[in-house]
Parts: sequence; structure tokens; C-alpha cells
Amino acid sequence: MSDGQGAQLQQAERTRASGVEANSATRAAKPLAEAISIMARLRGPDGCPWDREQSFDSIKRHTLEETYEVFDAIERRAWPDLKDELGDLLLQVLFYAQMADEAGYFDIADVAANLNAKLIRRHPHVFPVDGRLADASDSDAVLRNWEQIKRKEKEVNGTDEVTASSALEAIPRSMPAVMEAGKLGSKAAKVGFDWPNAEGLFEKLQEEIGELKAEIAKRDLAEKAAEDSTQNGNDSPQSFVEEEIGDVLFTAVNLARHLKVDAESALRKTNAKFRKRFRSMEENAGGFDALGRLAPDQLEALWSRAKQEGEEKA
Repeated sequence: MSDGQGAQLQQAERTRASGVEANSATRAAKPLAEAISIMARLRGPDGCPWDREQSFDSIKRHTLEETYEVFDAIERRAWPDLKDELGDLLLQVLFYAQMADEAGYFDIADVAANLNAKLIRRHPHVFPVDGRLADASDSDAVLRNWEQIKRKEKEVNGTDEVTASSALEAIPRSMPAVMEAGKLGSKAAKVGFDWPNAEGLFEKLQEEIGELKAEIAKRDLAEKAAEDSTQNGNDSPQSFVEEEIGDVLFTAVNLARHLKVDAESALRKTNAKFRKRFRSMEENAGGFDALGRLAPDQLEALWSRAKQEGEEKA
């Protein structure tokens, strides 16, 4: 294929993609406008009492729940469910925007305009700047551009990491702990504060497990020495066990990061696997209450059977 033919094919693909984008945007315009109108009506004087009572803080937990339901639909490859869950997630955006509009902060049009500007600004390899496209030879180059643009945005907005007391302030404490641990490790790695490879993390994990065992032994000795006392303060033996458990988990999350595994997704998959196997145990035993009447070796036998059945079906 000649260079001229290649250029023609690229142009044809761009034209086709533009047509698809235009059609999708046209189809979405009316239902999105209707959704915005419905949300305003629900919050209006003659709307829904429950919706009118909600605040930014009361809606937060629903946003987190809807986000995880999106994750669940994707993991199950349940595309009709995903369509429904994405609608529920969009509802959260509309809800926040409507409340912000009522308070005079901004409205949904501002949200969309801000997003559009950000997407264009952060993709200079797609949308030319001063008539030139940025380097996008691979995804790493794209991510480097993305990070540079984000830093410039923070400098302009006065929220850059230089003026903050810590660069880690940009990572919300409100996110799930596993996700937060991964973000913290990733941020620290950008200045070289990281293990050079996964092997070092395996060693660190063993070290942390050793420290955990030591604290468990100290706790058990303390409990034997003072069985009639209650130690629930921050410096109690149990609090040190808790701290070491946290260190083990933090190290495991960073090991996942080095292995290019999303720890949150990995744990969710393991949770799903445990659910499935435990359900099999219940079915084979005759119910949850029946499991409680079995000896440990019988429970282990049921677990092994559930594992085997799962492997046969895989």
C-alpha cells in the first residue's frame, strides 16, 4: 500500500468516525435534555418529597453504591445491567448538578462544558494545539502528556503540589482503602520512593508478616498476664496487631501495583469466588444452619468439593 493510499484510508476512517459521533450525539441530545428536565421537576415544589430533602452529603453514599454496581455489571459481563447501572450513575451527576444549580454554584451545562474543555486540553495528540499534534507514539507518551497538562492546570488554579502541605493531599481519604493505598504508593513512586522490583516487595511482605506474628504473640502474653483487665486504648496490644495487619495489607496492595494488577479488582474477584464456593457448601450441606452443625474437617471437605466443582466448570 502506498503512502497516498494509507492517507486516504485514514481520512475515510476519520470521516466514518465523525459520522458515528454526530449520530450518537444527535440521538443522545433529546433524552439527556429530558433527563435534566425530569431531575429539575423532581426537585421542584410539586416534585418528590424525598428528592427535595436530599443534600450533597446525603447523596454521597448512593454515588459510591452505584459506582460499585457498575463495576459488578462489568465483571459479570451483564451488558443490559450495565446500561441500567450507567443510567443510575448518570442520575447521580444530574442530582448533584441540579442541587448546585439551585444553590447558584453551577449547572449541568457548566459541568459538560468543563468536561469538554478538559478532554480537548488533555488530548493534544488528537486535538491540535497551535496547529500541531503532540507526540502519541504509544500509551506511555499519552500518559506523560496527561500528567504534564494536569500539573499545569493545578498551577493555574493554585492547587499545585508545591503549594500544598503534601502531594498526597490530592488523593482523597474518602476512597476505598485498597484503592487509596494503591494511589499513595503510585504517587510516592513518581519521586523514586518505591521498591525497585516486585522481589523486594515479597521480602517486605514476609517482614511485615513476621512483625504481625510478633505482635500477636505479645498480645496473647499480655492477655494471659492480665485476663481481668480491659485494654481498649490506642496503645493496647490489639491496636498494635491492627497496625501490623494494615502494614501487611498496604504492602500487598503495592505488590499488586508492581505486578500491574488492580488490587481492588483482584479482591473483588476473590470475593466473588468465595461467595460462589460458600454457596456451593450451603447447597451440599443443606443450608447455612446445617453448616453450623458440622465439624471443621467436614467443612474443609465441603470447601474442597466446592473448589473442585468450580475448577471442573471453568
